[in-house]
Amino acid sequence: MPTLPDTELGLTLLAHARRALERHLGLTAAPFAEDERLAQRAATFVTLKLYDELRGCIGSLRPQRALGEDVALNAVAAATRDTRFLPLAARELNDIRIEVSLLSEPQFLEFADEVDLLRQLRPGIDGLILSGSCRSATFLPQVWEQLAEPREFVAALKRKAGLAPDHPIGTLLAATYTVCKWRE
Repeated sequence: MPTLPDTELGLTLLAHARRALERHLGLTAAPFAEDERLAQRAATFVTLKLYDELRGCIGSLRPQRALGEDVALNAVAAATRDTRFLPLAARELNDIRIEVSLLSEPQFLEFADEVDLLRQLRPGIDGLILSGSCRSATFLPQVWEQLAEPREFVAALKRKAGLAPDHPIGTLLAATYTVCKWRE
């Protein structure tokens, strides 16, 4: 993952995500742009917003496929498989704004208790993955904009994973990651 946002790469990824949505909705058959960077394995999240409100967000936590494929598949999944929303309709596409987040490799954290975990988190910088009890969930670093307090951030992430906010943190694994992100 780039250490600093690469504007050219960001524009390419945003165009790639939009083209994937257009193709999925049958609005174009135009080919994707060629760019050798899109062949590198990477993990991404694609977030869709309609009038500044979340409209879908799906992604990958581990680099399992080529960057271009990952962005395209996640864009379509955000538009069609985010269970919080109905599938995106073609008439909505012009009003949709896309954000692509390119993730770093997750780093597992060692922590003694919840206080220790909270102390290690960097608000506004770290994305967080919690997993355990056959459940898993993540928040991108952008979620700190709505949940700025680390204790609130972790409690909400536990709820997202289907766990009680007071679920013992010692039974869970935690990993952090950072992102480079680009928005239309």
